[in-house]
Amino acid sequence: MSDLPVRQADSSDAADIAAMCALLWPDASADEHRVEIELLLATGMCGTLPAVLFVALNDEQHAIGFLQVGLRSHADGCDPSHPVGFVEGWFVHESFRRRGAGTAMMHEAEEWARHLGCKEMASDTWIDETISLDAHEGVGFEVVDRCIHFRKQL
Repeated sequence: MSDLPVRQADSSDAADIAAMCALLWPDASADEHRVEIELLLATGMCGTLPAVLFVALNDEQHAIGFLQVGLRSHADGCDPSHPVGFVEGWFVHESFRRRGAGTAMMHEAEEWARHLGCKEMASDTWIDETISLDAHEGVGFEVVDRCIHFRKQL
């Protein structure tokens, strides 16, 4: 089990989560991510559906990992007759990996989704993200599809 505590995020975690989001999704700045994070923390919603952020904490009680989970009406490979818990983002700083923080956050996310009537969790990653693939498989996810998207400039 994790030697790092996990809890639901609150507004005091917004800056730490935003910095991690900028590492995970560098196409936007930490400031841009922070706007979305603060809205989610204030409303408990991502768009029109419920969502929540969980954080793993270091000894100084700073967030060193986050997991954002939301409710979706459907997801590829899942039973369409039930809502699905969807992992929107999952990150642990490299120096804290392989200590159970990611697994502990995933367990919290699964409990949150079960409470909302979900029978399945879903997630996605880029086809070449082997670290993410290993992390997902390590907590019991199975690959249901692989897809390459195309576009052509006209």
